[in-house]
Amino acid sequence: MNLGASVRVNKCGVCVLMTLMVMVVLLYKYGNNTEFKREVVSLRSLLSAAIDAAERGGRVVYDIREAATLHEQSKGKTKEGANDPVTDGDIKSHLTMFFSLQKSFPAIKIISEEHSLNDVDVSSVSPAALLHPEVTAAIPEDQMVPAGDIRVWIDPLDATQEYTENLREYVTTMVCVAVRGHPTIGVIHKPFSKSTAWAWVGKGVSPALRQTGNQGVVKNDIAHIIVSRSHAGDVKTVATAAFGEKTEVIPAGGAGYKTLAVVEGKADAYVHSTAIKKWDLCAGNAVLFALHGNMTTLGGDPLDYGSQEEYKNEGGVLATLTNHTYYLQKLQVLAGKAAKAA
Repeated sequence: MNLGASVRVNKCGVCVLMTLMVMVVLLYKYGNNTEFKREVVSLRSLLSAAIDAAERGGRVVYDIREAATLHEQSKGKTKEGANDPVTDGDIKSHLTMFFSLQKSFPAIKIISEEHSLNDVDVSSVSPAALLHPEVTAAIPEDQMVPAGDIRVWIDPLDATQEYTENLREYVTTMVCVAVRGHPTIGVIHKPFSKSTAWAWVGKGVSPALRQTGNQGVVKNDIAHIIVSRSHAGDVKTVATAAFGEKTEVIPAGGAGYKTLAVVEGKADAYVHSTAIKKWDLCAGNAVLFALHGNMTTLGGDPLDYGSQEEYKNEGGVLATLTNHTYYLQKLQVLAGKAAKAA
């Protein structure tokens, strides 16, 4: 018998044993903890971050327009044949907004109109702020939501065509938070007036969102319909047939601007008859919902924001603060007549 023989330890076996022990401890400690199983996100913090991101993107858009360094290019033609421009304002605002939100909420899926280059350096982009004084003052109670249920839609520069034409009043930067496909938080920032409207459905709205004007009521038998500048003539024909010869059609740029025009009483309804991207609509959709307004397709269907792949809305848009059914029925009657005639 060799009592002096050494005992060899299997290092691999020890590592496996220690790993198993750690897993047992973690399962015992966190096995019934839903936060460990599934990360949750503070919507109040996300709202604050969305405001910060939209305003930071707006500063980029403002500075580039002031310096006249747009470096405009074309992404091609839209389905209707209009030029689809992109500028340094779009790209650099995207980088600021997208990565500031991503750094603060890495588990959340963020969908943007623009795309990031693989070799771009975003080390200088700081995380979006998680506290905002307006939010803290207006919303005392938070809501926690699983990160997997959230989609954040951002439009780094809405109304790019108008931006290139120096029609500054139409330009906005927007962030929307959709929860299980429903537009829940909307932020619309106007860089050149430095005003921000935000809303959280069922929780509160910003001081900038005061309901004024005609509140969507048709006065003196005249409907005021705001439409896209790029196809105002087409919608004018439809609107006049639906609401009468006295209908006032207001051409404007930017979906964000047009939605706020409805909220502010400058128009009774926002009508869009062609395809439009959901990052153009989501923030305004949430704002209208928070104010008990509505946004649907022209067929009356709600818009779903749960899928990145389904980023186009082909069904047109009707947005109102009040009397949504009235406008919807008028447009649907007209569509029915057109179908029968065909």
